[in-house]
Amino acid sequence: MNGPADAGGAYSWDRSFRLWDTYFALIWLATLVFVLGAGHPGWPVRVTAAALLVPLVPLFLRVGRPLLRQDPPDARKALTYLGTMMALFLPSAILVGETRLMTFALVPQCFMTLRMRWAPTAVAVINLAPVAGWALLWRPSEQDVFFNGLFAVVTLVFSVAVGSYVIRIIEQSQERAALIAQLDTSRHEVSRLSAAHGALAERQRMAREIHDTLAQGFTSLLMLIQAVEAELDHDMPQARRHLALMDETARLNLAEARALVADGTPADLAGATLPDALFRLTARHFAKLAVTGQVRPLPAGAEVVALRSCQEALTNCRKHAGSSATVTIDLGYADESLTLSVRDDGHGFDPGAARDGYGLAGLRARATEVGGTVRVHSAPGGGTTVTVRLPVPPPRSCS
Repeated sequence: MNGPADAGGAYSWDRSFRLWDTYFALIWLATLVFVLGAGHPGWPVRVTAAALLVPLVPLFLRVGRPLLRQDPPDARKALTYLGTMMALFLPSAILVGETRLMTFALVPQCFMTLRMRWAPTAVAVINLAPVAGWALLWRPSEQDVFFNGLFAVVTLVFSVAVGSYVIRIIEQSQERAALIAQLDTSRHEVSRLSAAHGALAERQRMAREIHDTLAQGFTSLLMLIQAVEAELDHDMPQARRHLALMDETARLNLAEARALVADGTPADLAGATLPDALFRLTARHFAKLAVTGQVRPLPAGAEVVALRSCQEALTNCRKHAGSSATVTIDLGYADESLTLSVRDDGHGFDPGAARDGYGLAGLRARATEVGGTVRVHSAPGGGTTVTVRLPVPPPRSCS
């Protein structure tokens, strides 16, 4: 047994078993006193009956006690043990009627070791055989036989009724213990699966963050490098502006990496409003931004989702629109919603086609986390519009 609960249960069982030892010892000692003090039969017969009771104690200590502590007891050993006990008890009980007091110590052991299959039979033998043998040996009066027989029958019925009730309680307790063990196993399995699910969700979150920040930043750097290579020979001022933009993009990517490790605010939003962050983002991607409605501070979750959604939408534009496509972004503030719309006039794509990566699936997952929705309208050759609508608190009224 392991753990505090099991240790407490074992301690309680040891205490209760010591009470059973005391009970057995008192019944055995009282039976011995009654047998030796009986008025009939003579002294030699009473000594013989008492001598037959003496081996019951070492037999109980060496065989019965360990057997009773088993769960469940070995049925074959239990039959052998109780058969030996009855082989000593029955002759003594036939010789001296007072020996039948020992029944109160033997009957409980029958139910504790044999359960319901053999227990009633053993109890019937212990209760009825001594009376029958005593009546045949000593030929008492019919009245004595009647009252002793009636007492034996009543004792038998009582023993079977109480024993059956106790056995059912024991069986129910065992079933409950098995159920508790099963539930405990299930609880550990649920805990394990929950931990695994949490780890998977965290990996997916980290993958989305990396995809929407570092990967897109590196993509922007590649685009800028290509632009600089094309401009070095004929437009040096524009190349320098793009080099400055590359420097800014690299620094932002580094800041994003640090924020990702610290699980902090995106670098674009650090100390800036959402429109400011989007203006910087669109400048790096050569897109146009228009802001409508009352600009106001929003919960960090909504602003992060809006920024990441814009980053993902711009990435999709680069993948599907073509290098010559024009990209426009609309950010609309309403009383209870924030709407981000990214449109391009490029090649478009089929939104229903299966695609690998995080892309639109990650974008939808982000919006769903804050109760928002994502709509994608696109067709091959018809451009693409990605609309993200997020619920936000209404503006506070000034009184």
